[in-house]
Amino acid sequence: MIFLGPLYNLIAQMYATQINHFALIKLIVLAFDKTIFYFLVFMVLRLLWLMAIRRRRTIKSEASVWLFAFYLILVLMLTTFRGTYFPWQLSFNFHRPLSDINLVFMKETWKMFYAQSRLDFVYNSFGNIVCFLPFGFLAPFVFSKKQTFIRVLLSGMMFSIFIEAMQFLLATGVSDIDDVFFNSCGTALGYLLYWLVQRVRQKL
Repeated sequence: MIFLGPLYNLIAQMYATQINHFALIKLIVLAFDKTIFYFLVFMVLRLLWLMAIRRRRTIKSEASVWLFAFYLILVLMLTTFRGTYFPWQLSFNFHRPLSDINLVFMKETWKMFYAQSRLDFVYNSFGNIVCFLPFGFLAPFVFSKKQTFIRVLLSGMMFSIFIEAMQFLLATGVSDIDDVFFNSCGTALGYLLYWLVQRVRQKL
């Protein structure tokens, strides 16, 4: 870790032997560390692009772009690029059998609920929903306030499919149709929250 190494070492010394799912904490801290690094790269590129086009943008509209970029990077680091830090460390598995992809709707989810840990069930279902709430909420601000519900939902679904495809190729997770469903639900709820905020603003 480049930025959060000392923090992780402190947490590991205090809680590594006390928390059963400490590997999840390590994943989260590492994801934030990588997100900080690549967000700094994004900041440099974004500032160079703004200087090149010389277009005036409001602080509010630009802040939404930066926040959305940070969110996208964090999601990718949490779900897809888990074991590597730099692009040249990626290892693609093009010969994986397609049978490794679960295309049976809710098969694995119900298996977690009845046969496995309830924590895994909550993490897989509600975690995937919460993970995409910001996508549905922020996308209309970033791209256009005229973005319709269907467009935002399809965008969130395509982003989820991209994540599942990369997880399959990089062998960094289980590619599951249930994840796409829950991610899409999160996108829809995020857009609903955006719509409610806009309605409240109009009334005020």
